Amino acid sequence: MFSNRRLILAGFTVILMAGLGACGSGDGSQDDDPWMADDGATSSQYDDGGGADVQETAPVTPTVHGLRNAVRHVTAKTAKATRPHLVKKCTSATRQVKHTERTGTGTAKRTRTWYTTERYQKCANTRSGTETYTRVVRQERWCVSLDDVDGDTERDAVWYQVTHATYVDAAATDRLDPLEFTPKATGCSW
Repeated sequence: MFSNRRLILAGFTVILMAGLGACGSGDGSQDDDPWMADDGATSSQYDDGGGADVQETAPVTPTVHGLRNAVRHVTAKTAKATRPHLVKKCTSATRQVKHTERTGTGTAKRTRTWYTTERYQKCANTRSGTETYTRVVRQERWCVSLDDVDGDTERDAVWYQVTHATYVDAAATDRLDPLEFTPKATGCSW
């Protein structure tokens, strides 16, 4: 009986995993959804009405080099929002606890059972009005644009998201100076 349950449970698990896999996007990439931005958030989250240009390019290579074109700092954008305010409320409660004691051996084996009442605190989060909080609408980004990316003179004005340190280094150089860095992502929406 026990092994039959295990087989049924294993079969159910396989069917469940196959069903969940069929619901996915197939290859696990976000390219199937045209509304997904580079960091997995929807592009509408980053639309501040400022005429953003989002550049879709090939997957990021480990290191890129080219001539510095421009740099851009995209500031974080926040908005006020409200959410339910939850308060932890506790009440005293009791429960019956079963105790069992076995004594003796063989035919003199005896089992004694008794119950005691135990007090405890029963707690739950309950809604009590609303609270205001600050949510991030757009993450802060540092971007660098390169010309002649990886020696290809046709690839100009390609934007990359970079670390703050790389941004500072790129901002300190002159336009058309050679740069080499490892980008965090391609494209730079603002």
